[in-house]
Amino acid sequence: MINVVKIGGNVIDNPPVLEAFLRDFAAMEGKKILVHGGGKEATRMSESMGIKANMIEGRRVTDRATLDIVTMVYAGLINKRIVALLQAMGCDAVGLTGADGNVIPATRRPAKPIDYGFVGDIDPAKVNHRFIASLLDEGKIPVFCAICHDGAGTLLNCNADSIAAAVALAASRIDDTRLTYCFEKPGVMTDVEDENSVIPLITPTLFETLKAQGVVAAGMIPKLQNALKSASEGVKEVRICSSNNLLSDRGTIVRSQE
Repeated sequence: MINVVKIGGNVIDNPPVLEAFLRDFAAMEGKKILVHGGGKEATRMSESMGIKANMIEGRRVTDRATLDIVTMVYAGLINKRIVALLQAMGCDAVGLTGADGNVIPATRRPAKPIDYGFVGDIDPAKVNHRFIASLLDEGKIPVFCAICHDGAGTLLNCNADSIAAAVALAASRIDDTRLTYCFEKPGVMTDVEDENSVIPLITPTLFETLKAQGVVAAGMIPKLQNALKSASEGVKEVRICSSNNLLSDRGTIVRSQE
């Protein structure tokens, strides 16, 4: 079993919580891969430089200046901070962008109907699963940030949830794979203020209903879209949970079948 874990949200912004999560991740047995976001830190960096973040349905519009910032924050500051912490915990982590080893090529998203700028879409079939397998076989732990490339010299900002889904699908070509999305909440909830309102199971029909009702919005939309896609295309299990429940079975299970 290969475990692909995506971490994001407020966890990355909270050093004690991040360290506790990474200790749990380090304790996971077997082959594993970590994918991280860092949008909140990128937004703070942008605003400190006088560049206002522009978000549409949870996805960042990325002009040239914003691309430079997210590359510095995701591939540099956050990625290397996580790698260093994992190394201190005895994990032989390797920090990667999608450009390294041409592991995750992407295509710049068309400008219509919405021009997202330097934002990439990923075809999971093009993810280099052999490169990932070679790292796992050597006992390495790949740590992917949300930066990919177009193969023609341009870096692209990609949604970290999409990268996690694509990597999980690639890993499923190597072995049975479990994808876990970890963030600051205990799962997908009907009321974000009530931690007892976790929805235990989400299917495509329920997702559309929750989206129409506004229960699911902003960044949760692409997260669930990617979870459903992964579940339908070969990932054995997809779960959304709190970062402190990584080693438990709590949270929201996402299934492609009704």
